[in-house]
Amino acid sequence: MTDQTVLVAIDIGTTKVCVLIGEVGARGDGIDVIGIGQAPSDGLKKGVVVDIDRTVQSVAAAVEAAERLSGLKVRSAFVGISGSHIGSQNSRGMVAVSSRQHDVGREDTIRAIEAARAVSIPNTREILHVIPRGYVVDGQEGVRDPIGMSAVRLEVETHIVTASSTSVQNLSKCVQRAGIEIDELVLAPLATAEALLSDEDRELGVALVDIGGDTTDVAIFQDGSISHCATIPMGARSVTSDLGLVLRVTPDVAESLKLKQGTALPLDVDPDEVIQITSIGEEAPRPITRRHVAQIIEARTAELFDHIAREIEAAGATNRLQAGLALTGGGALLTGVARAARDQLGMSARVLAPVGLGGLTDSISSPPYAASSGLLLWGAKNWTGDEERASGRAGDVGNRLARLFRGLMP
Repeated sequence: MTDQTVLVAIDIGTTKVCVLIGEVGARGDGIDVIGIGQAPSDGLKKGVVVDIDRTVQSVAAAVEAAERLSGLKVRSAFVGISGSHIGSQNSRGMVAVSSRQHDVGREDTIRAIEAARAVSIPNTREILHVIPRGYVVDGQEGVRDPIGMSAVRLEVETHIVTASSTSVQNLSKCVQRAGIEIDELVLAPLATAEALLSDEDRELGVALVDIGGDTTDVAIFQDGSISHCATIPMGARSVTSDLGLVLRVTPDVAESLKLKQGTALPLDVDPDEVIQITSIGEEAPRPITRRHVAQIIEARTAELFDHIAREIEAAGATNRLQAGLALTGGGALLTGVARAARDQLGMSARVLAPVGLGGLTDSISSPPYAASSGLLLWGAKNWTGDEERASGRAGDVGNRLARLFRGLMP
């Protein structure tokens, strides 16, 4: 790295686009946020681009705001990707150890990961990540780092994340039309985990739940690495929509009710507490109980937790997540959401804000900025160097696997 390496993160959500510019020290001993920019986003639906022009405008506006604050020009960025088109599966790869001394080398691990990558997927999808979860050395399982071990055969267990090719292309097109080169498209929950989860969380087993505007990302970590990921097509705006429909109020009024008067725990609310609302088409306000608002919220959050429970079951992690639920994202700001999750799912639950960054963090040390903060940390961890990007090697499969090996070894 140069004395001061600058990295950029772009998180394109359904409600906002957030851009962070970070400066990495000469020894790579920390990253300071020196630029923050955000803009409203209305070009995505359920995590997928539905209006390219509007998304380009949102990205450009957020980048410009971050550039003004930092005094730097953004040329490339690590970009988060999520949405209901994301899929994942586990796969194994096996190779013969190539050295005459039968000592496992880095090239052997890369070849094993490449072998695991050779899975059959539809031509409408593409692979985003091939994440090594553990190795088997001549039948001995549970090996975290096989390099230097003597072996004839090396196997690797991986978690493969795939995405819709058209969704990837449209998101990439939006960023590139805003004048930004993409360093890497990163699965948003993987990046978010960098800012929220400790090594102990990943070892004990944890469900990372990022409640966004239209979608909720779920990533299950067991035995130190990710084992399952999915996107639920439901988020914080689903609660707002329910309040608007039932109470016949505008989206702005519904959002204000949710944040200021709402809770996911109706029984905690005095049944006699009354608030005033003005419905659409009415001039005079009318009284409703605050508990009624909470009951509307509870119904939708209970449905969301049902979906989360199904994803935990699909991962084979029921009753195995000792670190429980780690809740983040804008939807995690809802009063009582952690306790409601704990009561319904029967496991510990906590709301987490991003950590690990320095600099201008006062305004981003909250759950809505977990993904963008994690993207900066991911970038610092997997940074390849300007010379590799300049040579055109950054997009090569072998080099992507090499970066993956450096950054994602369990």
